[in-house]
Amino acid sequence: MKKWVLAIGIVCSLTGYAQNKETATPQWRPVYHFTPEKNWTNDPNGLIYMDGVYHLYNQQNPFENKWGHMSWGHASSTDLVHWQHLPIALPETIDKDSSWRFSGCTVLDKNNTSGFCKSGGCLVAIYTADQPNLKKESQFIAYSNDGGMHYTNYENNPVLDLGIKDFRDPNVSWNEQLQQWLMVVALPTEYKLRFYASKNLRDWSLLSEFGSAGYSKAPWECPSLIKLKVKNQPSLEKWVLMVSSGGPNGWPFMQYFTGRFDGKQFINDNPAETILTVDEGDCFYAAIPWNNTPEDKKILIGWLTPGAQATSPWTGQMSVPRDLALLQTPQGLRLTQTPSSVIKSKLNTIAGKKLFSVSSAKTAVSQAFLKTIPQPAGNAWWLSATWVPVAGSVSGFKIAQQFDASDNVVHEITVGYDADRKELFVDKTNAENAGLYKNKKRHVVKIENVQELIGMEILFDKSSLEVFLNNGEKVISTMVYPAENANGISPFTTGQEPVFKSIEIWDMNGIKK
Repeated sequence: MKKWVLAIGIVCSLTGYAQNKETATPQWRPVYHFTPEKNWTNDPNGLIYMDGVYHLYNQQNPFENKWGHMSWGHASSTDLVHWQHLPIALPETIDKDSSWRFSGCTVLDKNNTSGFCKSGGCLVAIYTADQPNLKKESQFIAYSNDGGMHYTNYENNPVLDLGIKDFRDPNVSWNEQLQQWLMVVALPTEYKLRFYASKNLRDWSLLSEFGSAGYSKAPWECPSLIKLKVKNQPSLEKWVLMVSSGGPNGWPFMQYFTGRFDGKQFINDNPAETILTVDEGDCFYAAIPWNNTPEDKKILIGWLTPGAQATSPWTGQMSVPRDLALLQTPQGLRLTQTPSSVIKSKLNTIAGKKLFSVSSAKTAVSQAFLKTIPQPAGNAWWLSATWVPVAGSVSGFKIAQQFDASDNVVHEITVGYDADRKELFVDKTNAENAGLYKNKKRHVVKIENVQELIGMEILFDKSSLEVFLNNGEKVISTMVYPAENANGISPFTTGQEPVFKSIEIWDMNGIKK
């Protein structure tokens, strides 16, 4: 775990924890997003797909519902919704040089380049050992020959040691150009990333550094480097470099760079001052992609930071897994993120119930129409809608609605699109328990490439809200803490009435964990 997150994310969470540690909060436990059974979690680690199973390791405190004793928790899934909770895979070590197991990755060493594999390849985890007694962070490796259930630390650790306090979060993949393993790792307080190469995962050679660029006013951490296809130019592939930090607004932030990797260094497509944001909300952080996925599909998952409100008996959850691609736009190459097809292709089966579906040439947002929409039994649902934006209109959905008779107010969260301003927004100003939202209560992002048809997906899961617009051109993720019976959903429009083409709602409350 990291100093920046500790400073502005976790301290707030621990304040909430101190106030609420005896109060269980089942009303806020997600249904289709990953959470541990109990205790604290943060960064996803060691994401690996193997033999039909997605493995999710994660920063976890095995003992308490607050940050500390950082170890690698472990869970697995075949559909990215139902998770099997497994024993701690990499526990902290307690000795004179005690180490907490900070973030890192896992690779499948199919050809036994490491020399650790007994037969048919093995898993090798590359992670940061934080050693406060030695006042340094260095890179360790561990290996598993039982499918990732147990790991053995390499006896000659560390494999990469600069003898400095802040040096962390290695992300490793096999590079065909080099025919070697390629690592990107952060020098947080220098706002730089380093690239190293290795033939055996044990001996690493420095290739180059990248940075500082983009936003560099908070420590960089949790980098990743992947190659993505361009959706509207299928023959084109580009490298995408991601990094997390504290952002311009003071909350968790991720940025990305597009460019090329020439076998030694990453060359940025854009001027150094260009800032490209992964998620426009206030809680998406430390996201990395799975390794070894079928057809090399790039699936990203991130930590949704809890902000000021702690939950019990757990704190922390992951985002919905997201499929990544690039899109060529008039502004240049831009990252797109959509809820993973691994889930969407089976949504009817996973949800078990499509709550509502309408598709027509024109669906008026009338009182009669609103009465046709059944309300879910709880705040776990998935909504997909398309409509034609009309000048002078603001349209979208009001969610987590509840009438408060004591002050004659309807509490609600508004998710909408302003056609004149060409903006997507999420507004929590009138939300139930609005006092729990210590970050900005209204998130707004400009839509650069307006379509004739607006497509929106809203994923609401008890205490998390993720909004995807125009096939993932923009994403806003934020935490919400509605009252347990604040279940209302209704489309709305102000000004000129738009033409809704389709609305589908899946009730996710019945998913068995």
